[in-house]
Amino acid sequence: MTLVIMAAGMGSRYGGLKQIDPVTPHGEFIVDFSIFDAIRAGVDKVVFIIKRENYEIFKETVGSRIENSIKVDYVFQDMEALPAGRSVPEGRVKPWGTGHAILCCRGIVKENFIVVNADDFYGADAYARLAEFLKTAKADEDKAHFAMVGYVLENTITENGSVARGVCECKDGLLTHVCERTKIMENDGVVQYCEDDKWYDLDRRSIVSMNFWGFSPEIFDMLASDFDIFLDEIEAGKQDPMKGEFFLPFVVAKAIEDNKCDARVLETDAKWYGVTYHDDKPVLEAFIKESVKKGDYPDGLWK
Repeated sequence: MTLVIMAAGMGSRYGGLKQIDPVTPHGEFIVDFSIFDAIRAGVDKVVFIIKRENYEIFKETVGSRIENSIKVDYVFQDMEALPAGRSVPEGRVKPWGTGHAILCCRGIVKENFIVVNADDFYGADAYARLAEFLKTAKADEDKAHFAMVGYVLENTITENGSVARGVCECKDGLLTHVCERTKIMENDGVVQYCEDDKWYDLDRRSIVSMNFWGFSPEIFDMLASDFDIFLDEIEAGKQDPMKGEFFLPFVVAKAIEDNKCDARVLETDAKWYGVTYHDDKPVLEAFIKESVKKGDYPDGLWK
C-alpha cells in the first residue's frame, strides 16, 4: 500500500516552504508524522508530489531520514504535464490543482493508495481506519470503491484566517456530493463561507473533506477523462485560464453521479491540525508535545 503526499504548494499564505518547517525539537516536520502513522497502519511506500525545483531539499531532509524505514519515490507536478496537443495558457503560473497532482502519479502508483496533504496533521486512528478499508477494497466490474476520512468542520478551522474545504453530503455512510468552499472562517461565533463577496452561514457540524482519500488505481482513468473536460472548459473560457483549478473532490463527486464509483465516508471527531498560517504553528507544536508526553509518539520518530 502506498502513501501519496501532495507537497507541490509553497504555502504562499504561510510565507515559506511550510512542508519542511520543523515542528519538534528534533527537527521533524508535519509530514514526518503522516509517514510515521502510515507505516504503523501498514503502508510500505511513500510518493511525494513536489515541484521539480524542490527535489533536492526534499531528498536531503525528509527523504534521507525515512528511506531506511520505507520505500521513497518522487513525482513532479509540472505545469507542462498536459495531454498531447494541450499547452499552458500564456501568463499562467498557478498549478493545475489537486486532481492534476494525483494524475501525475499515473504509472508510478499501481496499487491501492492513500492521499494526504503534506501540511496537515490527521492523526494515527484515521490512517489505521483508511488503511484497513484499502486492504480489501477492490473494484467490481462496473464500479470502483473509494473512501475518505471526513472531519467535522468546526474541528478544521483556524482563528488566523480563512480555509478552503470540500463540504460533503452523505447518505448511509457513502459520499453523495462535495461542494468546494474556498473561503471559510468563523465570524462572531458563526462559521461562514464567502462567495461573490457575500457571506453565508454553514453548519459547523458539517462533514468536510481534508483531501484524505483512499483510492484504487481506477481513479486514474477518471482523472484523465475529467482533466480533458476541464482543459476544454479552459480553452472555451468557461474556466479562468489563470486561476481555474482541477479539484480532486470534484472528480470523485462526478464519478459518484455517473455511478462509476462509491466513496465510503469514515467520519472522525478528531481535531485536525495544520499550519495554514504562521500563527497556527505554536498550537500544533503544543499538541505534538502533549502527544509525545502521553506516549502516542516516540520522542524522536526516526531514532
